[in-house]
Amino acid sequence: MKISFRAAASALAFGVAAISVSASAAKDPAPTAAEADRFVAQAEKELFDLSIPTAQVAWVNSTYITDDTDALNTLFGAKNTEAAVRLAKEAAKYDKVSGLSADTRRKLDILRQGIVLPAPATDGAATELNALSTRMSSIYGKGRGTLDGKEINGSDIEEKMGTVRNADQLKEMWASWHDNVGTPMKADYARMVQIANQGAKELGYKDLGAMWRSNYDMSPEEFARLTDKLWLQVKPLYDQLHCYTRTKLNEKYGDKVQPKSGPIRADLLGNMWAQEWGNIYDVVAPKGAGEIGYDTTELLNAKGYDPLRMVKQGEGFFSSLGFEPMPETFWKRSQFVKPADREVICHASAWDVDNKDDLRIKMCIKVNGDDFTTIHHELGHNYYQRAYNKQSFLYLNGANDGFHEAIGDAIALSMTPEYLVQIGLLDPAKVPSADKDTGLLLRQAMDKVAFLPFGLLIDKWRWSVFNGTVKPAQYNDAWNALRLQYQGITPPVERGADAFDPGAKYHVPASTPYTRYFLARILQFQFYKAACDTAGWKGPLHRCSFYGNKEVGAKLNAMLEMGMSKPWPDALEAFTGSREMDGTAMIAYFQPLMTWLEEQNKGKTCGW
Repeated sequence: MKISFRAAASALAFGVAAISVSASAAKDPAPTAAEADRFVAQAEKELFDLSIPTAQVAWVNSTYITDDTDALNTLFGAKNTEAAVRLAKEAAKYDKVSGLSADTRRKLDILRQGIVLPAPATDGAATELNALSTRMSSIYGKGRGTLDGKEINGSDIEEKMGTVRNADQLKEMWASWHDNVGTPMKADYARMVQIANQGAKELGYKDLGAMWRSNYDMSPEEFARLTDKLWLQVKPLYDQLHCYTRTKLNEKYGDKVQPKSGPIRADLLGNMWAQEWGNIYDVVAPKGAGEIGYDTTELLNAKGYDPLRMVKQGEGFFSSLGFEPMPETFWKRSQFVKPADREVICHASAWDVDNKDDLRIKMCIKVNGDDFTTIHHELGHNYYQRAYNKQSFLYLNGANDGFHEAIGDAIALSMTPEYLVQIGLLDPAKVPSADKDTGLLLRQAMDKVAFLPFGLLIDKWRWSVFNGTVKPAQYNDAWNALRLQYQGITPPVERGADAFDPGAKYHVPASTPYTRYFLARILQFQFYKAACDTAGWKGPLHRCSFYGNKEVGAKLNAMLEMGMSKPWPDALEAFTGSREMDGTAMIAYFQPLMTWLEEQNKGKTCGW
């Protein structure tokens, strides 16, 4: 996850954002193109100056949660975001001006379209919206579940969901987390939607969802159709993975816990939200073919890695491509491990505090393979942020938000066995042979492919909430209906009328648009294939590593430097040669696995 604090376009992307619309000015003479240019320049300066102290306060609030830091974050968030929507409303005055340069037109659109949570002109609306957002984020950050009746914090419960194999303990952790974290924020969330929707309408949008979808260089309707098209491209692969995984869970837990047909019980998939299934690879790995020959967590521990060394190694990948090392302040100011003496938000994120080189990551790193991958992901944000830091303020962002999420993941795809050998983690004699490819691909698919429907449904749920199709009383039923429709999963326990399971996922109370992660899953394979093509790779796509290839680094940097200065198809074309997002690179990567899964699933009743 990326935190850029580019106030106008992201409006505090971490979700603690609310904006108050100022009263309409008296009717002025028709504005000119020159006036629009001056307005944009002034707006960029104002937002730049506001963004830095706002980011600093937000950092303190995320890494030291108290009532006081909550209050400060609310105060600075309101000030910053009030300016953002005032400028958004003023930007709309220049919408019909003739003779605008392409640069000014783009910046005006960014000012108007990029706000996450706008508040209406009503007195006190901005402050209330910030208070609601901050309170929900704090509920999440302080959240606790239970294991064997004993309290367990958010970071630890996530880890336990991936390692525990006792169905009753998994059910307890799942239910306690969703009840303790999600349920208390339901009323706040409903009120937040009410306020932010009114703010979106005052800015000329049908609702908040339409406003979010407007930020992709196409209409909201075109964007929704694009996401549906991408999903249909990759859905057959997900369906086969679901069918195979369900069979293996049935073999382990039996019919009473996991039936042979129908949906999968959500808590059995190794992740609190069933969004990635890689943690249960040991359950689903086929005999023989499933033995990939190494475990990254074991390798890291055997070599004595600690959290800092894991981050240093992640930096080393980017250095091998020709990127400059992280600045010294990165190592001094980042949060790498969970402090023992205070409450923090452990959810991993990458920060660009001063819009230049005060780059940081915030994690509670555990020495395991998942966090090693996450480090590469977060560093991808940081290197992107630094690459475009010479752009003007409104362009300090990815070509679209899916790009930002995809960069580090494309790097992580290159963390092949050969890469692990190159950095001294894996013995060359233990590199899996070609007959282990099924295991390698299945392990990847348990995360990459399993995530796809989850990445899509969170915003589909929110879009329905924002447009009024789903009312507060229907929040949880609608959530679980989408989880069943897209993921084919079901809760392990009955959910009560007061339940608010969406709130138990960080990005919902934090108001972080989520379709970016779905797009990133598609884009990372396009980026990865483009990098492998540039590197001249000739073997199976999934075995390609471009570690150490300076040509790939130079071409990648050329795209990153563009930031948001051009429409995303221009940026995509600069690196991949294509102007279309599509799932064909992902399908090509997993094609050997797809063939194998279809064979394993013969005679099974797939679907749910």
